[in-house]
Amino acid sequence: MTTADYGPEWSASLARVPEPILREWLDFALDTCDAADAIAMTHFRRDLDLERKPDRTFVTIADQGIERALRDRILARYPDHGIVGEEYGVEAGSAGTRWIIDPIDATHNYIRGVPLFGTLIGIEHDGELQVGVISAPAIRERWYAYRGGGAWNRGLDGERRIHVSRVAAIEDAQLLYGSRRDTVASGLMPGFDALIEGCWRERGFGDFWGYSLVAEGAAEAMLEVEMKVWDLAGPLVVIEEAGGRVTDVDGVRRFDAPSFVGSNGVLHDEILRRLREG
Repeated sequence: MTTADYGPEWSASLARVPEPILREWLDFALDTCDAADAIAMTHFRRDLDLERKPDRTFVTIADQGIERALRDRILARYPDHGIVGEEYGVEAGSAGTRWIIDPIDATHNYIRGVPLFGTLIGIEHDGELQVGVISAPAIRERWYAYRGGGAWNRGLDGERRIHVSRVAAIEDAQLLYGSRRDTVASGLMPGFDALIEGCWRERGFGDFWGYSLVAEGAAEAMLEVEMKVWDLAGPLVVIEEAGGRVTDVDGVRRFDAPSFVGSNGVLHDEILRRLREG
């Protein structure tokens, strides 16, 4: 892959609908996140009724309530759009447009009172992701992007455009990951420990937080396994519009892979090479 295959201009070339529609979708997604944030904060650090799903992960009344609220709002505004959600599955539409929702990313943080959790929304049209939103109400920050519109953060200090870093050497890089135990056990990244050993600094900032830090230029890469489409759809657009690159560990650009490597682009090929080394 060459530099022409990532970066803001390349990302802008992936737009499949006119900019006014992208802006409309983004604005509606941001408004919808206001409702999601309110539900999440109503239950945060309260006694929660927990259920275990078949994969033994937890789900809360907040996960379910947020996804129901988002589905209702989206279908009221765009009745022909489809929806893919973590809690309630696929609701097919007829317009070639799908909203991909993770009502609470980092549910386990949420139930333990850790403020690093968020709602993720990705909007896909004709097979290509167009809009991405990450909303983290407990820390009062959002990250969002649409194709050709740049990547942005809105926090306590207002709105600012964000970019990936220009760090070009592993020994100078800060690398992030979700879980060392899960990564090693998966066998998908046999060179994980050696890569981490060779970088400047490493931290286990998992879930949306790692993606956001890469997009902001605060870290050079985020590594994760056991991904689902709703984990990556929103963050992928943000990272690519910030100038970064997203693939699985084999270098294939997709958002339904079991592995994820998001980087500043400059280091991507070297990171993939080291991860694949036994």
